[in-house]
Amino acid sequence: MIQVQNLDFSYPKKPQLFSQLNWESSTGNIIGMLGKNGAGKSSFLRILAGLLFPDNGQLSVLGFSPEERASAFLQEVFFVPDENYLPGHLSAERYQQILQPFYPRFDGETFSRLLDRFEVNSQEKIKNLSFGQQKKAGLAMALSSGCSLILLDEPTNGLDISGKSAFRKELISVLREDQTVVIATHLIRDLENTLDRVMILDQGQIKLDADLSDLADSLHFGISQSAVPDAIFSQSSALGVQFIQERTTQAQTVVNLELLFEGVTSGISIASFLSNTNSLTA
Repeated sequence: MIQVQNLDFSYPKKPQLFSQLNWESSTGNIIGMLGKNGAGKSSFLRILAGLLFPDNGQLSVLGFSPEERASAFLQEVFFVPDENYLPGHLSAERYQQILQPFYPRFDGETFSRLLDRFEVNSQEKIKNLSFGQQKKAGLAMALSSGCSLILLDEPTNGLDISGKSAFRKELISVLREDQTVVIATHLIRDLENTLDRVMILDQGQIKLDADLSDLADSLHFGISQSAVPDAIFSQSSALGVQFIQERTTQAQTVVNLELLFEGVTSGISIASFLSNTNSLTA
């Protein structure tokens, strides 16, 4: 579905953001792209959507070059930015009526149901909705679009606890098996139990790209009251010492995404510990 080869990108008069970046993705995954603020998550999504153009390298999304902005490409990709992009003078229902013809598989019934689920008034002008409600209206459109590729930039930013929970549940229930979602976020806990795959972007490179199932099979995550000698990575917390170690005879544990992120961005490499090292890019 996505192939990125030797991609370079920088903004004018700023340091290079990506250098020789490589990544690929098959269809049918919910992928979490994790990174610190300023790591380039939003820029990467915009490059995939054809809104920013790479300086060098090769990029293929759904068999298209995104920067050509072909109509057949645009009807299969839905991008939701972090900031509100919806026209304030329209209601969500009216905007849906305008938008729907551009997406052949847009499901109006699903859109109406999601607005109800997200507690968004479909008749109210968008400018009169709160930031969180505007965000949920945009997410409802994305999940109803039927697009093969959905790109979400910080989708839970601005949502309350119930909104985050509703979004996670609907994300899993609405998607078809042939759809792929790439979610850029720094709010790691909001995506727990939702992702199929995680990629960590740091210092212009993808430092980790692995299936959650592979991580759970290969690594053990735990908490100890003292240092763990064979830990791959550890850090102190209010509960004790959180650690990652190679899984041998231990029971499988839930992947601690926050701890994994801290470890990878601090410089540890876990390639040799993964049972499927093909899913690791660096």
